[in-house]
Amino acid sequence: MNAVEKEELRIKIEEKIKQTEQEIIELEELTKPISPENSIGRISRMDAINNKSVAEATLRASRKKLASLKFALSKIDTPEFGKCSACKNPIPTARLLYMPESTRCVRCADR
Repeated sequence: MNAVEKEELRIKIEEKIKQTEQEIIELEELTKPISPENSIGRISRMDAINNKSVAEATLRASRKKLASLKFALSKIDTPEFGKCSACKNPIPTARLLYMPESTRCVRCADR
């Protein structure tokens, strides 16, 4: 990976970090407790509880992704960045641009 690709990737990671942080803020609003005083009806309450559960799962995934992105950003200038953690071969730049938090090449990730 050359310096231009690395800088492009750094910008992409920083953008994804900002985007993920915004998603987390929005998801935290959706995961607030559902007040029992709201007269929304039994079925609507069940839908709201289900939606809250889905939002909580998405929030956990977003927090994990944010941690992975921050880790990738902290490692971008190290020699091991961009190498598969399993086989040690270079991860294709296209994969890193699409999923900057990737630590494995496609072949090893499928295993």
